Amino acid sequence: MSESSKSKSSLNLNPSPTLQCKDLHEYLKSRSAQFLETLYNYPTICLAVYRELPELARHFVIRLLFVEQPVPQAVVTSWVSQTFAKEQAKACEALSELSVWQEAPIPGGMPGWMLAQSFKKNLKVALLGGGRPWSMSSSLEPDGKARDVAFLDAYALERWECVLHYMVGSAQTEGISADAVRILLHAGLMTRDAEDGSAVITRAGFQFLLLSTAKQVWLFLQHYLHTAEKRSLSAAECLAFLYQLSFSTLGKDYSTEGMSNNMLVFLQHLREFGLVYQRKRKAGRFYPTRLALNIASVTEGGAAPQQQGYIVVETNYRVYAYTQTNLQVALLGLFTELMYRFPNLVVGVLTRESVRQALRGGITAQQIIHYLEQHSHPQMLKSETGGIRSTSMLPPTVVDQIKLWETERNRFTYTEGVVYNQFLSQADFVVLRDYAKQQGVLTWQNERSRTMVVTRHGHDDVKKFWKRYSKSS
Repeated sequence: MSESSKSKSSLNLNPSPTLQCKDLHEYLKSRSAQFLETLYNYPTICLAVYRELPELARHFVIRLLFVEQPVPQAVVTSWVSQTFAKEQAKACEALSELSVWQEAPIPGGMPGWMLAQSFKKNLKVALLGGGRPWSMSSSLEPDGKARDVAFLDAYALERWECVLHYMVGSAQTEGISADAVRILLHAGLMTRDAEDGSAVITRAGFQFLLLSTAKQVWLFLQHYLHTAEKRSLSAAECLAFLYQLSFSTLGKDYSTEGMSNNMLVFLQHLREFGLVYQRKRKAGRFYPTRLALNIASVTEGGAAPQQQGYIVVETNYRVYAYTQTNLQVALLGLFTELMYRFPNLVVGVLTRESVRQALRGGITAQQIIHYLEQHSHPQMLKSETGGIRSTSMLPPTVVDQIKLWETERNRFTYTEGVVYNQFLSQADFVVLRDYAKQQGVLTWQNERSRTMVVTRHGHDDVKKFWKRYSKSS
């Protein structure tokens, strides 16, 4: 028998995964129990976690909140009708995954449930009041240069677009911090070019650009928290502060008095990303922006408000974008061939090559369609009879063609593997094939030619089995 490395083509039944923006539940589920225990020392986080729990799980928490001893699991089960057994299982799973409750023995050996002590204590503080006063709530003298909501929105947009301009390679990259670049590289949204070392966008970065602004910010902050320890910051403390900001009031100024040095450093990073506005570093006050307030709405599944649409798509595949923003033009250029640009209008066309280039970059057909729908001009929302369209506002021919271009490209996928052939007997081939199949590493086999292909990661295991089998036979 001989073996050789080869790439084997097969039907692509599972397209490449898209970039996922974890909600708070999914993010916390991926962290350690020790991290969660530290996190539940902050009432703000306890409240945020409670709000995101399934409805039935919130019901369980409230019933157990003032009980100081374990409650038998059988009693908890009796609170819900058997008709809703699936919902109950989902609620119990969520509470266990987030370490909100723990199994506790009851005299007599019965299993019971009890809320985690730190979570119980601090959720009571969040719901009923008490605890230490929030340092940000310190009284301030009226700001002589107060900023209104319109200014804060413009400031947040300008700061955040610096990050996005850098990703698309736009000339407008002034003001982006080195810390933001490090996070983009850590998140895999950008990578260093092998030749000149410059930062270039990745497949995940293309997908990131098509997310809503609120989801972009939350995903960016998740990676910031993963690298917080490298900056000598506590990820739990930073996350708690973010949720304090998300519960603040837009247009109101807050005090920095009493904040630790680490939190003042974190505040400056948030200032760079556009989540807070501060006139100067040593100013004793700051203003949270809409980017900070939208964090809670994203993690709880809510939708952040979107700007009015500006894109018109015609049946001849032409795309008209009524915009003056360079970033929006650059985004359109990811999947269209730009033809003309006027002071307030950009004209492009969806071509096979432009869409295929986007697909190669990791953008899916559904993401392109969703982006065009999400930013469609209000005029496209109207049907020919003057009413509101109940289906997609894009021309069906355009939608179908984009999907066909993706299907055309995804007919095959190439998987690296190892070929086994030239078996001395049919029995040897069958034994090794069956073993590879049992281990789930068999990619392809042909009994007539005594040839099989196993995955790269399964090769070592199959090779060791073959050596043992050869010696015994």
